[in-house]
Amino acid sequence: MWSSIWPKRPDARVRFDLLPDGGGGTDLRWTLFLAEPLPEPALLGHMRKRLNQLINANLRFTFGQ
Repeated sequence: MWSSIWPKRPDARVRFDLLPDGGGGTDLRWTLFLAEPLPEPALLGHMRKRLNQLINANLRFTFGQ
């Protein structure tokens, strides 16, 4: 579980789940949790995009992919 990366939304949490993929590997799933009131759709999309960059793109770059 990650604590919030947004000072204006200290309630935001990101949970990571590691699941077997059925072929000997592992799938990573992350879920963003927010308390009410939820942000406007545009801001929520921005939050999801930022997490996708931090988790997926930066992780791939770390391993040279």
